[in-house]
Parts: sequence; structure tokens; C-alpha cells
Amino acid sequence: MSVALVAGFMTLLDVSIVNVALPSIRADLDLSSGGLQWVLSGYALTFGLLLVPAGRFGDARGRRNVFIAGLAVFTLSSAAAGLATSALWLIVARLVQGAAAGVVNPQVSGLIQQLFRPAERGRPFGLLGATIGISTAVGPLLGGLLIQVFGAETGWRWIFFINVPIGAAAILLSYKWIPARRDDQRKHESLDPVGVVLLGVAVLLVLLPLVEEREWQGPAKWLLLVAGLVLLGGFLAWERRYARRETPLIELNLFKVRSYGLGALIGLLYFAGFTTLFFIYTLYLQNGLRYSALLAGLAITPFALGSAGAAALGGRIVNRYGRPLVALGLALVAAGLAGTVLALDLVPGTNGGWAAALPLLVAGLGSGLVISPNQTLTLAEVPVERAGSAGAVLQTGQRIGTAVGIAVVGAVFFNRLASTNNDWSSALRTALLVTIGLVLVALAAALADVVAARRAAAHENRGADREPQHVG
Repeated sequence: MSVALVAGFMTLLDVSIVNVALPSIRADLDLSSGGLQWVLSGYALTFGLLLVPAGRFGDARGRRNVFIAGLAVFTLSSAAAGLATSALWLIVARLVQGAAAGVVNPQVSGLIQQLFRPAERGRPFGLLGATIGISTAVGPLLGGLLIQVFGAETGWRWIFFINVPIGAAAILLSYKWIPARRDDQRKHESLDPVGVVLLGVAVLLVLLPLVEEREWQGPAKWLLLVAGLVLLGGFLAWERRYARRETPLIELNLFKVRSYGLGALIGLLYFAGFTTLFFIYTLYLQNGLRYSALLAGLAITPFALGSAGAAALGGRIVNRYGRPLVALGLALVAAGLAGTVLALDLVPGTNGGWAAALPLLVAGLGSGLVISPNQTLTLAEVPVERAGSAGAVLQTGQRIGTAVGIAVVGAVFFNRLASTNNDWSSALRTALLVTIGLVLVALAAALADVVAARRAAAHENRGADREPQHVG
């Protein structure tokens, strides 16, 4: 579990840690704005593409070897990114790094399902949720610290180099601690290659116009999104047909299980809102308030601390409280973000970032009660032999949600910035209101699940009351 969490932390950290280094990378390698976009979003793109196929492969062929192979490629590509001497070199290294992250991550949730009984999974999923929350929120702080220590010219390279010794140690410990597969009963199971291709191309077509929303001008790019949705429909039709004779890439019947279907929807909606906070807030602090990379990272730290603590607690108590705990977390996130907007309005100027520390802490506490409990509840009824692919589908939804959120909230942010003649405060306020709206939609989905569960329980109780009582 320790090795899995370290690997998960590294791969998710590299989603956000690069944000504060973009100015340094642009100056050193003379990157265009399009090149910077690929350094940032190319990682997320290939990450999302590999999640489901890699999860399915780990389920069928054994998770340990797939985990170690992905970790090795991630470590080597991190070294290559740190050694980059041109824009193309760095972009290719980031694409490979993202693909490797997509191979590693589904094995983490799959290993939890494999190594722990259902009643025991709350705590490890709580630790995983804390890892997700910390890695996303602490990225700007760690990136700013490395740039501060090593200087703007070479500090960005250490953002990638830091993965090398950690990755090497994790590979060695994986061989020692992660149990090898002991059965061969599924080694000849089909991997559904047609389904892999259909889903991969569909996800690519959906994500590409979203991650390139600001670079590709004109409405023609949205035709790719339409084509992706059509191809996704074709993938679903293929999976239904393929399931009649072989094990499909995705078990579509899982979505008939309320806990899985609604949990996946909550994850998609929440990640569309929560991850955009770091994107727009870091830009606001550095470009609007002229914070250094280190100070910008420190200003976001309260969210990370709150998320880490609440995620560990949420994992322990999720089996007791269920989906209402997730609803409470979403309400706290919405309240914390609303408090952030209020704090920045009441304390304008450079002190605004510090005034927002308390509401960001509240939002972080809420986030910790969302991510890990929702993952635990969503995967609770998934068979162990499908844990990797089911967890990968959940993470793919989160990656798509992140891309949608950044595209939508980013468009609102930059359009407002342009229309107000670079009024950064107004742009951030408007974008945060959109973010709050996305979180509230996720809250509505969580409440729908709570209501449905209570109705089902009441129906079962009424049925039990009608049964005749027999005296022995």
C-alpha cells in the first residue's frame, strides 16, 4: 500500500506541479503558448487515454508487473523531461510520462480491491483520497519551492528530476512487497482489442478540443467532440455485443448499480469543479497579485492540509455514514469557495491571498470528505476481478471532468479578463462562481443517491413488515 500510494502521489503531482514552472520553462526553452499548452495538457491527455486499457490489462494479466512497468517508464520519462533541451523533446517526454501515469494509476485502486476485504477498504481508500488531494493541492507549493531553491533557470528541471530516485526506490520495493499473481486462470482471457481502439479514439476526440480550447480558434474544433461522442456510442454498442461471448473492456452492467453509476457521475462533476481552482487561482496570485511561485504555492496550502486530514478521517467513517458524508463534503466545498470569493472582495490587493486561507481550509476539509469516501462507495459492489478496469473508468471520468472544467471555467476566466481590461479580481470572482455551480450539480447528484437509498430501504422495510410471522 505504501508503494502504491507513493507511485500514485508522483503521477498525480505531475498534473499540477508544472503550473508554477511554466514561466521558467517558456524562458529557458523559448516555448510558444501552444507549446506550453501541450506541456500542461498533453500529460492529462495521454493519462486519460491509457487508464481503461491499462486497468483491463492489469485485471487480466496481473497488476504487479503492469504497475512496475508503468512506474519504470514514468521514471525514465521524468528524467528525459528534466534533461530536455528543446520544446519538442519536453513535449514528447511529457506525453510519454502521462501515458505511464495512466498505466500506473488503475493498478493502485485495483490493488486495494485485491488486498483488502470490503469492510476494510475504507481506510486504504481514505489514504488514497488524501494522496489525491495532497498531490493536486501541494503541487504548486512544491514546484515553487524547487524553483526558489534551484533558481528560475534550472529549478523547473528538478520538478521532473525529483521523480527519479523516488521512482527507482518504488520499483525495487514493488518487487519485494507487492504480491505476485498466483493463478493463471485468466491469462488467456481476451483483452477486447477492438474495444480498446474504439474507446481510445473516442476519448482522444473528446479530450483534444477541450484541452486545446484556447489555442484552436473557431467553432470547427467542436466537430471533434461530436465525432468522439458518436464513436463512444459505437463503442457501447460493440461492448454489448462482445459481452455475449467474451469479457468486455468495460462491464456496462456496472452502471446499473446505483452506487457505481451515480458515484462515477459525482466524480466527473466534482473534478470538473475542484481541479479548476488551482488553475485559475494560481494564475490570479502570480499574474494578478504578483506573488512569487513559492508564495502562490503557500497560499493554496490550507486547501491541501484540510483535504489530507479530512480524507484520512473520511476513509475511516465512510462505511458508517455512506453517501450523506459525500453530500456534506460537497456542501463544505461550495461554502468554502463562496467564502473565498467573499474574502477576496473584502480584502482586495496582495493581502487577499492570505485572507482566503480560512475559507480554502474549509473547502479542503470538504474535498477530503468527497474524494476518498466517494471512491470507496463507488467501488464497493465491484467484483475484485474487475477492480482495475472499474477504477480506471472512474478515473477516466475524472480526467474528462478536469478537462471540461478547465475548458469551461478557463474560457469564462479569460473572456472576463479581456472584457474588463485585465481586471484579475473580477475574472477570478466570475470563474469561481462557475466552479461553485459545478460543485452544486455534483451535490444534487449525491443528494439524489441519498434519497434513492432511503426510499429503497423504506420499501424493503415495508416488505419485511408484510411477511407473515411464524411461531416456532
